[in-house]
Amino acid sequence: MEKLLSLHRYYIWANRLRGYFESTLSSQKAGNSVRVEFADDTGLFLAQWYTSLYVVIEGWKELKLSDFEIDRLIASPNTELLRRFRNGVCHFQGQYFDARFSEVLNAEGLVAWVRELNREFGRYFLEELKQQVPNG
Repeated sequence: MEKLLSLHRYYIWANRLRGYFESTLSSQKAGNSVRVEFADDTGLFLAQWYTSLYVVIEGWKELKLSDFEIDRLIASPNTELLRRFRNGVCHFQGQYFDARFSEVLNAEGLVAWVRELNREFGRYFLEELKQQVPNG
């Protein structure tokens, strides 16, 4: 149970960063399209959310957890893109637009995939922790 709670903490952090990212989007007046600049709050929170979400994927795999929807999503090539992005964010890159960044920003369907994965992790933790925590 402790390891599941620990992984849940990483999910909480990632999900909180998602909220910060979305709040920067709602404050922008650019219409339907958003250009992510890594030097602004939108880019900062996107980078940290995606990076933190990859940590949840790592923990999921390490703990050998299983859920049909999450496992289906993690089987996507987008998981490797997210891993590479995390490495680019967490390790100094001499090029401002390193390939690991542009791959993520230009990947077809990645945004919808990240949002779905984030949502499914949330669903999983709500269901699993509800079953394991005694009524109080």
